[in-house]
Amino acid sequence: MTDILGQDIMYAPGVGPKRKEMLKKELGIETFGQLLEHYPYKYIDRRHVYRISELMESMSFVQVKGHILGFETFDTGRRNKRLVAHFSDGHGVMDLVWFSKAQYIINNYTIGKEYIVFGRPTVYGGRFQISHPEIDDAATVQLSEMGMQPHYHTTERMKKAGFNSRAVERIVKGILTRMTTPLPETLPPFITNPLHLISRDEAFRNIHSPQDAAQLDRAKMRLKFEELFYVQLNILRYASDQRRRYRGYVLNHVGANFNGFYHNHLPFFLTEAQKRVIREIHADMKSGRQMNRLLQGDVGSGKTLVALMSMLIAIDNGYQACIMAPTEILAEQHLATIRNFLKGMSGIRVEMLTGIVKGKQRQDILTALADGSIHILVGTHAIIEDTVQFFHLGLAVIDEQHRFGVAQRAQLWSKSHNPPHVLVMTATPIPRTLAMTIYGDLDVSIIDELPPGRKPVYTQHKYDDQLTSLYQGIRRQINAGRQVYIVYPLIKESEKMDLRNLEEGFTTMKEVFAEFRLSKVHGQMKPKEKEDEMERFVRGETQILVATTVIEVGVNVPNASVMVILDAQRFGLSQLHQLRGRVGRGAEQSFCILVTTRKLNKVTARRIDIMCSTNDGFEIAEADLKLRGPGDLEGTQQSGMAFDLKIADIARDGQIVQMARDEAQRIIDADPTCEHPENALLWQRLAALRRTNINWGVIS
Repeated sequence: MTDILGQDIMYAPGVGPKRKEMLKKELGIETFGQLLEHYPYKYIDRRHVYRISELMESMSFVQVKGHILGFETFDTGRRNKRLVAHFSDGHGVMDLVWFSKAQYIINNYTIGKEYIVFGRPTVYGGRFQISHPEIDDAATVQLSEMGMQPHYHTTERMKKAGFNSRAVERIVKGILTRMTTPLPETLPPFITNPLHLISRDEAFRNIHSPQDAAQLDRAKMRLKFEELFYVQLNILRYASDQRRRYRGYVLNHVGANFNGFYHNHLPFFLTEAQKRVIREIHADMKSGRQMNRLLQGDVGSGKTLVALMSMLIAIDNGYQACIMAPTEILAEQHLATIRNFLKGMSGIRVEMLTGIVKGKQRQDILTALADGSIHILVGTHAIIEDTVQFFHLGLAVIDEQHRFGVAQRAQLWSKSHNPPHVLVMTATPIPRTLAMTIYGDLDVSIIDELPPGRKPVYTQHKYDDQLTSLYQGIRRQINAGRQVYIVYPLIKESEKMDLRNLEEGFTTMKEVFAEFRLSKVHGQMKPKEKEDEMERFVRGETQILVATTVIEVGVNVPNASVMVILDAQRFGLSQLHQLRGRVGRGAEQSFCILVTTRKLNKVTARRIDIMCSTNDGFEIAEADLKLRGPGDLEGTQQSGMAFDLKIADIARDGQIVQMARDEAQRIIDADPTCEHPENALLWQRLAALRRTNINWGVIS
């Protein structure tokens, strides 16, 4: 039976060479199995017939039984004519309308014969009509057997060739009819029975042809669980293998560097959350297994300090540490922050390596790294170049890790005799269900409290016709000694246009705020120019920084208390939250003003409302996941987890994700070496999935 799923789609009833080519090109479908995994996106109950007199404009789809009274043709002024069939069920009259294939319709449908008509009702000229309806001979249709009719996604090109949802439905039904013996099972009874999951065969048949909503729910549950279970099993098996294969450096000594810093140089008291996370990290580092930990914490929660204290533990044990940032600006910020924290402490050498470090300076750094005289290296992806060799790398910290691909992160491992301990930091809070799926092999630590004295940022929504009052507010803040960010969108698709907007905006702002000094920063500037402009703002020489989202991560100016985001409707929730995190770093009340047009669609309006109602990054991330779906979240494409889930939805199926993970964890705990005979089916299925089209990847 497995063979039937692997069969060439060309041999399915109603396909042939031409349609095979179209299915491959338009939907990537080449086999029976791939078509069966092209699940319907909605279902319409076809058991109910309405009278014409019962129709309402608010109905999405209806079914009417009656006969054609006659045809009428109208000239539309184009080559095609509009064909109208007047249709009656004895309780009223409606129109059926076609804008093409008029002759075909007249030749194939008979006046006076009884038909069942299906489609979306609209009102035209005071009368209900259905454009391009589906029509079936009433004598051949058994309504009680039609159940819920599936609707499949097709492309414009397919529709033009007459290859619509109904045609796909017929092909799927043909394949299911040919499957005379049940599909082989992919989950053993000891998983399906306690969870009350139906068989795989039943699930496939019911997902494409359910008789009622309950049957459909059971089919979805089985297929979603299976999909998520194998994703989790793969991640957990990989993590388990890594733990067994690689011994971690044992960094159990807490020595002079850590203690000296903690007792004499700590600029402020650690929060309880920071203390807890440092304990979790140290427990990993001394356990003898290689640490892979994800550190989540909102902007300003003190992740860099936690990372530095973890690096000091590595140094106390005779190892080096590095911190890798996604941009030069952020690397420079880390260097300044770390050197500032360590001011007054002798014996720790901190250097930076990025693309702009060249010549003799670069060579000196490479030499000092290789002989161990550099203790902490801060850098960008330049750190993973082949020429960079450490003496003894014990801890690698990766900041804003969603900006690094899996392969880049894996290259860090080759920098040491043994894979170093890895601490991944992100200020983008990741919803639990997504973290379990993308970073399933990483242990998660969360800094869920802000340092004392921080006030939540007050967020307000203004329309672009209310700028006068906005400018007055900005003036008041600057006159009180504060600084202001004004952010313009810079979205890749329209970079040139956006850049022009930023340049024009900068000119306008200089006119509006003629009495103040302004800086300007965008990604197209040379690094040196960018750095100089940013430095002027950091030093307080300029009061307003007009910028694109290059300031989204890393810039730390405690005196900046206002963040104005123009065209805020063009940003995602997580990005808005990141930008807002640039202010609120001092003790003063800070403000974030979201400026939009008055024309907002439902989703955008919801995004702006969420931003104004909460400062909780996790709440925002959950909402973002629900609004945008996982495939759109920044960076998930690089994470190592493929989001080509066919039916499960990480955002909406959180409970099933948890269920699947618990079940997968149980299997791994009981059978870490994948050798138990009762699990053979699971390991065979996982191997088959890894060979096919799923881009499993691995997560560092």
